[in-house]
Amino acid sequence: MELNLKRPLAFFDLEATGLNVAKDRIVEISIFKLKPNGTTETKTWLLNPGYPIAEEATAVHGYTNEDLADKPTFKQVAKDISRFLENCDLAGYNALKYDIPMLVEEFLRNEIDFEVSNRKLIDVQNIFMKMEQRTLKAAYRFYLQKNLENAHSAEADTKATYEILKAQLDKYTETEFTDRKGQTSVPVKNEVEALAAFSSHHRNADLMGQIIFNEENKEVINFGKHKGKTVEEVLETEPSYYNWMMQADFPLYTKKLMTKIKLRMLK
Repeated sequence: MELNLKRPLAFFDLEATGLNVAKDRIVEISIFKLKPNGTTETKTWLLNPGYPIAEEATAVHGYTNEDLADKPTFKQVAKDISRFLENCDLAGYNALKYDIPMLVEEFLRNEIDFEVSNRKLIDVQNIFMKMEQRTLKAAYRFYLQKNLENAHSAEADTKATYEILKAQLDKYTETEFTDRKGQTSVPVKNEVEALAAFSSHHRNADLMGQIIFNEENKEVINFGKHKGKTVEEVLETEPSYYNWMMQADFPLYTKKLMTKIKLRMLK
């Protein structure tokens, strides 16, 4: 089943120096852009991270700092990537938890305010895990009945993710799903908005899910001693919490959101 799009949908995958969104850097990013008219465009960048690549990361994607020494930095290509993703919704595998936060962090680090609140975000892994609960390689074999060649190559993984999403639409068109509240629906529809909604575990206010929206559409702390409290409540009763978050090792996007809420409270 081909995707029903109102605007371009960019499937992307990245490899990095490690798994810490706030500290690690991107070493490779590949974007497969699907347009509403069915045409596609793919771009891949290899990057010099300017940051040590962990041995564990090299074991996965195969890149060392020496391999990438002559490649451009993210800063040098950031505007090109941002332009390529202009007006695109975003899709990927484990994208909500890792790829999208990592990409946004790189943009913010280089003073590019790459906004995601106006985009639909689809996580193919979450659809897969909710409907079948299994890795990209297994998903490819399950949905397409063939083995994924060159796994952990960003371009191969990106195109595999696109193929899996199309196969998911075919397989689950009429399939019912019962959520934890006992509510039954047919959530996998050929609509980007529906796929984005079903991809997410929470309605995240930030990208890492450290701040989420409650049923009243208010931002709520989702970690630590204040878990379950609204951000406004915490900032009113413990003003120093804001300074602690600004100085702590939180992603820039999370800090940006906290500042936005604080400024809103001052109006």
